[in-house]
Amino acid sequence: MNAPTAPLSPYSSALGTENVETHTLSIVVDNEPGVLARVVGLFSGRGYNIESLTVAEVAHAEHLSRITIVTSGPAAAIEQIGHQLNRLVPVHNVKDLTLSGNAIDRELAMIKVSGTGVAREEALRLGEIFHAHVIDTTTQSFVFELTGSASKIDEFVELMRPLGLVEVARTGVAAMTRGKEPT
Repeated sequence: MNAPTAPLSPYSSALGTENVETHTLSIVVDNEPGVLARVVGLFSGRGYNIESLTVAEVAHAEHLSRITIVTSGPAAAIEQIGHQLNRLVPVHNVKDLTLSGNAIDRELAMIKVSGTGVAREEALRLGEIFHAHVIDTTTQSFVFELTGSASKIDEFVELMRPLGLVEVARTGVAAMTRGKEPT
């Protein structure tokens, strides 16, 4: 006899059993009130989670901002979201950087660690290996600044946990395509 399966959470309802892929979307929009809410509403209204979100003005004179979103779901669903984003009035361009195949992405994190003695020395040694910069220090704690891929930051944070991790602040992913062509 088959055991009953637990219902999917609201966040996974749209994912079903299809292959889940992670995609990075770059969206150029008018820099005006309410645009971010409309873009994010497309995701939440369909039950998709946004794993990373960054927004910044990229062309002051034209009043344009770039929204970079990292999300997961079936490829067909992410493609459909891209089409729906393109239909929003304040959206100028949507590009799935994952499909372009030649994108680079980075994230910045500040990681606060508290410790003394051997734990402090080990944390500082690991910080050097990861090319993290100490941007604040006291006799009891310090703050690292680390830039890199999300997986690099995840790995560093996990190494800091047993050494006295206090808190982490992350910017979210910033991404663009390689080469001379604009994203």
